[in-house]
Amino acid sequence: MSLVALVGSATLLLRPETLERILKPLVAFAAGSLLGGAFFHMLPAATEEGLSTADASLWMMVGFTLFLALEQFLHWHHCHRATAECKKPLTYLILLGDGLHNFLGGLGVAGVFLLDVQLGVGAWLAAAAHEVPQELGDFGVLVHGGWKKGQALLFNLLSGLTFLVGSLVAYAASATIDVEALVPFAAGNFIYIGASDLVPEVNKHHSVSVNLANFCSFAAGLALLWAIRLVLG
Repeated sequence: MSLVALVGSATLLLRPETLERILKPLVAFAAGSLLGGAFFHMLPAATEEGLSTADASLWMMVGFTLFLALEQFLHWHHCHRATAECKKPLTYLILLGDGLHNFLGGLGVAGVFLLDVQLGVGAWLAAAAHEVPQELGDFGVLVHGGWKKGQALLFNLLSGLTFLVGSLVAYAASATIDVEALVPFAAGNFIYIGASDLVPEVNKHHSVSVNLANFCSFAAGLALLWAIRLVLG
C-alpha cells in the first residue's frame, strides 16, 4: 500500500491531455469501490463479529467525523480539486493530511485483517482503489507547487509509509485491546472520502457522455466489491 504512493511516476509517461481524460473515471471507480467496501464488507462484518448495530453505527460516525475534522483543518481537499491555485505552503499540508489519512487507514485495514484475512483483502482493495487516483493527484499538486519531481515522489512515499506504521500499531494493540471497533471506524473513513471527496468530483459534468462514463466507472467499483463479497463469502 505504501508503494502505491509511487504511482505518480506514471504521469511522467503520459501526455497531460491523456491523464486528464482518464483521471475522472478513475476517481469515479475509486468512489464506488470505497462505498462498496464500506457497505458490502466492513459494516456487515462489524455486526457479524459481535458489535451491536448501535455500536457499529457510532464507530462509523466517529471515523466519518474525524475525517471531516481533518479535512477542514488541513484544507488538503481544496488542493486536490484546484491544483493551479495551490501554493507551496499548502503542499506541506497535503503531505501532512495524507500521512494522517494513511496512518488511520493502516489502523482500519489492519484491524479488518486481524479479524478476517479474506475480509481484509476486500478492505485493502477498496483502500488501494482510492489511493491510486489520490496519489496521482498528490503528485501533481506537489509538482505544481514547486517541488522537483524526484522530491515529490520521495515525500509522497514517506507519507505513504505511515500506512505501515498504523498497521503495526493496530497489530501491537490487538494483543491488549479489542480491535473490532476499527472495522466500522474504517468504514466511516471510506464513506467520507467516497461521498464527500470523490463523488462531487465526477457528478456534475456538462457533457452527458462524460457523466455516463463516470457513472459506469462508479457502478463498476460497486460491482467489483459486491463480486468480492459473493466470492469470498
